[in-house]
Amino acid sequence: MTVTLDRPWLLADLHRSRRVLSFALYRPGFVMARHILWREVRNADLTADFDVSDWFARDLARLGHAEAVGMLTSRNVGRFVQTQARVEGYDVACLATTGLGNAEAVGSRLPMAGTQGSYGTINILIKINPGLTESAQIEALSIVAQARTAAIMDCGLRLPDRNCATCTGTDCIAIAADPGAAGFAGPHTALGEAIGPAVRGAVAQGAAEWIAENGQASNRLG
Repeated sequence: MTVTLDRPWLLADLHRSRRVLSFALYRPGFVMARHILWREVRNADLTADFDVSDWFARDLARLGHAEAVGMLTSRNVGRFVQTQARVEGYDVACLATTGLGNAEAVGSRLPMAGTQGSYGTINILIKINPGLTESAQIEALSIVAQARTAAIMDCGLRLPDRNCATCTGTDCIAIAADPGAAGFAGPHTALGEAIGPAVRGAVAQGAAEWIAENGQASNRLG
């Protein structure tokens, strides 16, 4: 994929339309898309009464990317990380931004209101070759989530309630692949093996950079 930075936008060009599975704010689920966009926002912009979904859709349309998949973050999108991995013919390219201002621990739910940096989320895109079945793409998303969580736990960020952070409250994952025959993506497969280091490495690097900027004591620092 080709990555273009033009803050507040970060654009990933997949070079052709591919099947994308995500829970992105804009065009979630299974959709066909060539472009995945990050939009950097200020926390002050996302007030409680602001219709962010409508605004984001109009902003993407204005940019000429109504058919893209879109994600939001308050993390500086210029701090993106790219990684790659190849195992037994499976190629995985990862693009990630990691902000931990909204850090959370699974099974916990800390308050967000009034916190600086509260939308500094983790956004991850991976592109996989060759093609996958829909079920394998769903399984791949679960492996990405595991790799993200492992990287965040490794960084050792502690929350105000002393839990170890495992994610942020507004993470987003997108998996791009052509429709194809590969039916599995679990940890025992070559594809699962390739996804692991690509995602874990990208998120670990991003988390280390965020902690170097903000410190390791709290998830409410920006």
